[in-house]
Amino acid sequence: MTRELVIGQIALSFHVASAAVVRAIVERSGVKTFTREAPHEAMYAMLARGEVDMVVSAWLPGSHGVYVDPLEPELLKLGVLYEPYAIWGVPGYVPRELVAQVADLAKPEVAARMDKRIQGIGPGAGISRFSREIMERYSLSELGYQFHNGTLADCTGAFERAWQDGRWAVVPLWHPQYLHHRYAIRELAEPLGLLRGRDAATLVMRRDAAHLIPEATLQQLRHLHLGNAAVAALDHQISVAGHSPQEAAAHWLARTTQGLATY
Repeated sequence: MTRELVIGQIALSFHVASAAVVRAIVERSGVKTFTREAPHEAMYAMLARGEVDMVVSAWLPGSHGVYVDPLEPELLKLGVLYEPYAIWGVPGYVPRELVAQVADLAKPEVAARMDKRIQGIGPGAGISRFSREIMERYSLSELGYQFHNGTLADCTGAFERAWQDGRWAVVPLWHPQYLHHRYAIRELAEPLGLLRGRDAATLVMRRDAAHLIPEATLQQLRHLHLGNAAVAALDHQISVAGHSPQEAAAHWLARTTQGLATY
């Protein structure tokens, strides 16, 4: 008997959103699936050990290349689901003429008003690694800024509380993410390239598990593209509107089935 396909999703809401679409496509071809969820470091270790067959999704080359590159010979790269990128952002009400780039955080009049706690997510995420580099290269700790790792809820909650209070705050974030669906968040320019630019959110799969999926479905996954706006909207449906990942995925697929069926 053919075993089920084990889908790995990184434990962040937008990864859950895109994984739900992938799972729905695979299951409608008759393949049984099981989903495992873990933080970045643990998920790629599971992929290396063969404990998951597929990861939704690897941000390449910048954010997740450090995890994927050693596994390259063992992996198939399927579709690019969207084009993510990391940012440091501020609420849109912070005046652009005062805060337009990361270096502006050092201005005395800005440092005096900006919330010094910069609340991030887990330490294995690309945005967390990049943020620690920014803190060092711009000597922000010397000005009283502190970068903290935490959960996704810690990060989004800190930003939403700052917005509600009208406070100036920095959020280490990324596109796509549901906060962009609700708030005007202005990206700060970072000319040193520490945020690595755009990645390709790539569906990666172990070569030794490819036989578990029909070739026609593999072709569908190779052509699957959600886009940043769709992932942010799916994320909002799940994280804010209260829909299950399966409900959000089914709704998205119902509107795009005709296009998917052409592959």
